[in-house]
Amino acid sequence: MTRASVRPERGPGTGAGILFLLATLACLAALAGTYFFFVRTTTGQFIDESALVEAVGLNGTAGRAANKLLDWLPALSVLIATIVVLFVTVLRRRWAAAGIAVAACVGANVATQILKDLVPVRPYRGIETLELNSLPSGHTTMAASAAAAVFLMVSPRWRPLVGFLGGSFAVATGVSTLINQWHRPADVVAAFLVVGAFMVPAGWLIIRTGPRWNVWDGYGEHWAAARLWVALPVLTGLAAAGLAAYSLLKTATGAGQEGSTTSYFWAGTSLIVIAGCLATVAGVWLFGHAARRRDAAPPRSAPLR
Repeated sequence: MTRASVRPERGPGTGAGILFLLATLACLAALAGTYFFFVRTTTGQFIDESALVEAVGLNGTAGRAANKLLDWLPALSVLIATIVVLFVTVLRRRWAAAGIAVAACVGANVATQILKDLVPVRPYRGIETLELNSLPSGHTTMAASAAAAVFLMVSPRWRPLVGFLGGSFAVATGVSTLINQWHRPADVVAAFLVVGAFMVPAGWLIIRTGPRWNVWDGYGEHWAAARLWVALPVLTGLAAAGLAAYSLLKTATGAGQEGSTTSYFWAGTSLIVIAGCLATVAGVWLFGHAARRRDAAPPRSAPLR
């Protein structure tokens, strides 16, 4: 007689619920901080507005491409999210997950519009700017929330790839709103944070209500779960951080400004990229940590005597 070998499953890591709560609170705190610095302070207003003004220099081919993306964005976001959510829901019968994901997506977009109406106009701090409140970006919220809904619906092994693609889509949308002069960089970052504040708790509910399919073997079990999809946003974010530091250093020292009028634009663009990459990596790590693991089967023991 021999002991049977088994493949035990263990649930979400210890303290996973606390991590989700902390992540949600971090999104709300960062949203408040983004508002107070970029809207209520002179330095924040100057950086934000300068990036918007300097985006004029990017008009032309980039502007036309950005405009086309923004024109198609609402329909494209809804179409992609609807197809994927319906496909996964019908094929895998994840009805509860679909309801939670859609509710969170709608909630994020409604909250964005409410914030636009409730947040006070930009106070005058000596910076020539429109007093109209534009924070958070509605287009960016729509793109990011649609991508997040798909991220929540797919199986854990697909989340690294879907997180990378969805994060890239959201970042491209945010940068497009800046190039097209629809929104300042802080508006885009605020949109990411609003989406995070809704989607993180929604993801925790989905994990708790759908434990049977929230299982994976870790990075490398599938090509969509390769560490490459996490490494790419990390490297992109680091490159963007370097570009932001270089651009702001140039403006602070005045070096090389005679031939460049886009330092704040690149700094603002980098801020959007950094925020998007950070959200992507944090989301993939957080949900990967909370997924149940199929541990390797224990070695076969010697026959019992």
